[in-house]
This record gives sequence, C-alpha cells and structure tokens, in this order.
Amino acid sequence: MQTHIMKLQPEYYDFILKGTKRIEIRLNDEKRKLIKVGDIIEFQREPKLQESFKVKVTNLLNYSSFKEIFNDFDISILASNDTTKEELLTTLEKFYPKEKQAKYGALCIKFKLI
Repeated sequence: MQTHIMKLQPEYYDFILKGTKRIEIRLNDEKRKLIKVGDIIEFQREPKLQESFKVKVTNLLNYSSFKEIFNDFDISILASNDTTKEELLTTLEKFYPKEKQAKYGALCIKFKLI
C-alpha cells in the first residue's frame, strides 16, 4: 500500500468532505499510473496546503477523455448538483488540455473517506 498526495481546489475539496464528490478525475499520466486499489490518497486543500484528509482507493477506471467519463457518471458524484457537466469539463480542461487527454487518457479514482 502506498500513499499519494494530490492537491485540490477548495471547492472540490469541500465537495468530497460534504460527501457529494465520490470520484476524483485526473489525467492518467505517469504519476497516476502508480495508484493501485487499496492505496491511500492524501488530498491537500489549495492554495496553502495546510488542510488535508485521506481516502482509500476502492476502484480505478480508465477512459479516453473526461467527456467520456461524463457519459457514465452523474454530476452529483463527480462534483455537486450545483455544478453542470459543462462547467466541470471547462475546469478540468484548464488543467488538462485535450492534447494531454489524447496522450494519456483519463482516470476515475473511486474512493472512500478514512
């Protein structure tokens, strides 16, 4: 079992703690390929990184793009019902442009708070 550290924007950090966000979406790059079911992720709240919590990875799902993920999951477990899929996709693509998605693919990380 390995522990991975990931940073989260405050809004998404809070969504997880409130129990609405139950899947983390990331680029499936070299760093994310190291994550295995059963591993621990410590999410740190940006920008100061002074607050954190841990989750246990329960499942990993690979996709070719973020948009493909949205066909399989409702926004209520990807963020919050207050967010639209279009808003979430726009936010994700600021961090991970379509070119990077095409190169690495997308990863759904299912987890439970510990």
